[in-house]
Amino acid sequence: MGFVSFEMRFSHLNSICTVTRPGLQNPTRGKKSLDTRWVFRNKQDDSGVIVRNKACLVVRGFRQIEGLDYTEVYAPVARLEAIRIFLAYASYMNFTVYQMDVKTVFLYGEVKKEIYVDQPPSFINSKFPNHVYKLDKALYDLHQAPRAWYATLIDHLLQHGYTRGTIDQTLFIKRQDNDQIVVQIYVDDIILGSTIEALCHEFQQVMKKRFEMSSLGEMTMFLGLQVKQSSTGILLHQGKYVEESLEKFEFKDAKAANTPMFERPLLSSDPDGEPVDQTHYRSLIASLMHLTASRPDIVFAVCQCARHQANPKHSHLTAVKRIFRYLKGRPKLGLWYPKNHEFDLYAFSDSNYGGCDIDRKSTSAGCQFLGDRLISWQCKKQQTVSTSTAEAEYVPASACCSQVIWMQHQLLDYGMNFLDTPIFCDNEAAIQIMKNHVQHSKTKHIDIKIHFIRDCYERKLIHLESVHIDNNVADLFTKPFAKAHFDVFVAMLKMILFDDC
Repeated sequence: MGFVSFEMRFSHLNSICTVTRPGLQNPTRGKKSLDTRWVFRNKQDDSGVIVRNKACLVVRGFRQIEGLDYTEVYAPVARLEAIRIFLAYASYMNFTVYQMDVKTVFLYGEVKKEIYVDQPPSFINSKFPNHVYKLDKALYDLHQAPRAWYATLIDHLLQHGYTRGTIDQTLFIKRQDNDQIVVQIYVDDIILGSTIEALCHEFQQVMKKRFEMSSLGEMTMFLGLQVKQSSTGILLHQGKYVEESLEKFEFKDAKAANTPMFERPLLSSDPDGEPVDQTHYRSLIASLMHLTASRPDIVFAVCQCARHQANPKHSHLTAVKRIFRYLKGRPKLGLWYPKNHEFDLYAFSDSNYGGCDIDRKSTSAGCQFLGDRLISWQCKKQQTVSTSTAEAEYVPASACCSQVIWMQHQLLDYGMNFLDTPIFCDNEAAIQIMKNHVQHSKTKHIDIKIHFIRDCYERKLIHLESVHIDNNVADLFTKPFAKAHFDVFVAMLKMILFDDC
């Protein structure tokens, strides 16, 4: 057939399925069998050359009924912030990050429930055309497949002395004397790093005992993030995707912009503006949202434009085009994680009081660092209208506290304990509200979920510190700036050009 992966995948079907024998009672009586389909795909390299033709047998899992064909199907997936913490820790510990891939990952999971599937199209047994397969292991697109795979993987690693993270269930650590190996798993993609190379080789052998693996060498791309490792640090960027997006939406020859957004006028609903194609507008926003995984400099502008996807106007499209023109001027910009540097946890919190002209709601912003390494950032419109600047600043401080507490627990698995983490806020009134439990007219209406920051403060998990507004990095996620001020904040985020690392 010309598909190199076809024979392996089809032969694997015989090992995971049992065909019913003639003369036995039909096991599907009172039950339904799921039909199957072949999926063909051409795998290309970075230059677009076809390197492999693949065929995969999949189940039409959308026909499964919850409660009848499956119950619990949850499978843990690593957060993007967890990946950045992993890379930040690797840069701090000065070890190389390697990458591995599991072939036909979902075919290893063992199915607990009784499931039947039809014979594959074009491969129906002429002697028993009405018989079906009973699955012993999962197939692609089966609702149980991800959960079954993780259960199989977890059991295998625990048997070989690896410890599972208490917060991040996709993180595995093994310690040997003064050395350790850290493994992060995202479905079939695995990244690992160790203080000694021997532990990395041992992990590869452990995985190859049970699964068919491919070693990809040093980590270069993971979840759409390009990773450049050097002797001085690790650079995270999406340069290739920026170039592809500029070419896809015909911005290659556009005039470059200095900032992602104009300072004035502020973006509004523009009820009298000229409507634009909604599909095209949403496609532009989707590409930009994907870029925010490594480009915090465009987060505020993208969030502002994303609020108008339901009824986009020409003014909104102009704002989106400016973001692309900004990317045209700075396509090679990424997050820099230096090696052998300080590794203290701290955060910034800020707010733009009544920043939305439509409903007068404020915009919350925050960002968290490990030393000079930016780990996560937030930009979100608040759910309620704040009646004072103190309240507007207090809400994002509480949200920032939630992220800090999660990072504290995540870092405990790495053996690092960060208590009394500083959160820098440029509003003295918000700091006093956290310290003062007396309720008065300005604070009694604030929701309990916001006040939980007081409990974290009393337990000495965090504390708020005053910072001058010019030094508050989170301010970048609350409003547009002129070029001079904007460049200062980008530098504070430790974003550099690819050629500078």
